[in-house]
Amino acid sequence: MERKVKRQVKGFRTKDGAGVNLVRVLGHETMEEYDPILMLDSFDSINPDDYTAGFPMHPHRGIETISYVYRGQMVHKDSLGNEDSISDGEVQWMTAGSGIQHEEKLPASERMLGVQLWLNLPSKDKMTAPAYHSIKNAEIEEVDLENGKLRLLAGKYKEKKGYMSGYLPLDYYDIHLDPKASILIDTDPNRSVMIFTLSGEVFAGGELVKEKTAAKLTLGDRVKIESAEENAQVLFISSTSLEEPIAWGGPIVMNTKAELQKAFEDLNQGTFLQKKMSYDNK
Repeated sequence: MERKVKRQVKGFRTKDGAGVNLVRVLGHETMEEYDPILMLDSFDSINPDDYTAGFPMHPHRGIETISYVYRGQMVHKDSLGNEDSISDGEVQWMTAGSGIQHEEKLPASERMLGVQLWLNLPSKDKMTAPAYHSIKNAEIEEVDLENGKLRLLAGKYKEKKGYMSGYLPLDYYDIHLDPKASILIDTDPNRSVMIFTLSGEVFAGGELVKEKTAAKLTLGDRVKIESAEENAQVLFISSTSLEEPIAWGGPIVMNTKAELQKAFEDLNQGTFLQKKMSYDNK
């Protein structure tokens, strides 16, 4: 059965961090329907003043943050002692787990284009040890399509295998399509699947999805994505719905209000950073 569009969410402009202009697409209002993707922020600017203020040191607990910088650069530093940068086509994958502090700097570049996802952690893994991993271009396989290409950022695509998530399965593709080109993707019928139009417009299951829009798809074993009159770049995200209660406060996502309150108490008492883990960039 072919997947269709169940819901579309168009992003809106806002500011975050120290004054970074971005497009917020998913958040508190969409967390149940787009489960397990909690948040999706998109960055697209040729004006460095929009983003160079960056995101100063701040805490996270209970989630994973996955940043994909297709154009530009992101410099990461965290409380585990990791310092790293990614640029043009690379990914940062941070497991906040029991607690981490990190900062993200966005140096000036010709164009800043990318997204950050917040992937929820299952309740049993909320307090796992924090970790950081970067996925460099050498690890990202590019699959030639008849009229485009697919970059395998994480998970599996047919017989190809990329970086594998340690907690929730995640297939994450960056699909580039020439005008009026299409791709048919086989999907696990039990997975939660969404797409995000990073640039250009596409038809998903026959319905038009405009630029900077997240489309949640219905259940099914395949989806057809077709570009419109111009080139399109669309992110395909497939994972497993958790269907667990969510208690979300700022940068912390737990399952109960008591757990959320405990996290903020830990922050206030200086006991937030509970576990250490060495740099993971295998």
